[in-house]
Amino acid sequence: MDKFPIIETNRLILREVAMDDADDMYTYLSDNDVVKPMGLEPFETVEDAADEIEWYQSIYEKGTGIRWGITLKDEGKVIGSCGFLNRQPKHYRAEIGYELSQAHWGKGIASEVLEAVVKYGFEHFQLERIEALIELTNVPSQKLVEKQGFQREGLLRHYEFANGKFEDLYMYSILKEDLQPMI
Repeated sequence: MDKFPIIETNRLILREVAMDDADDMYTYLSDNDVVKPMGLEPFETVEDAADEIEWYQSIYEKGTGIRWGITLKDEGKVIGSCGFLNRQPKHYRAEIGYELSQAHWGKGIASEVLEAVVKYGFEHFQLERIEALIELTNVPSQKLVEKQGFQREGLLRHYEFANGKFEDLYMYSILKEDLQPMI
């Protein structure tokens, strides 16, 4: 297994999460406003966050995804995560997911992270297509991906069963060629 890649942006370091980060992750993953758009119930214990870290490790080991912990350069504390899941190397595509502690909303951090991770996916995983599946009520997330160049392709009816009900999701995508400068 290759060494886990680190991505650095102007304000952030995206790195592998470790069990030492469970307390920090529990802080935001126990917040209903953060996890509801992910189709999750708020985490109830630090052990729930440890289980999430184990899932991050398993998708990386299997090659089906990767999840970076988001940290501010001057702090090192994990304030969210971003990465790929459902990676399909044969089809050169993956789904992107992300969440951020509410204390850091509205500061451009999610935009900075998404730009860096999308670029990384195209350059290092040779992805051709990156998808984002977003709940209809999650307008901030829709605006975030649209700002990064994702296009809404359609509505996936009753695509997931979450929080005790079937949820419709918007399918967004960005293609590698969408990022390349126009000639």
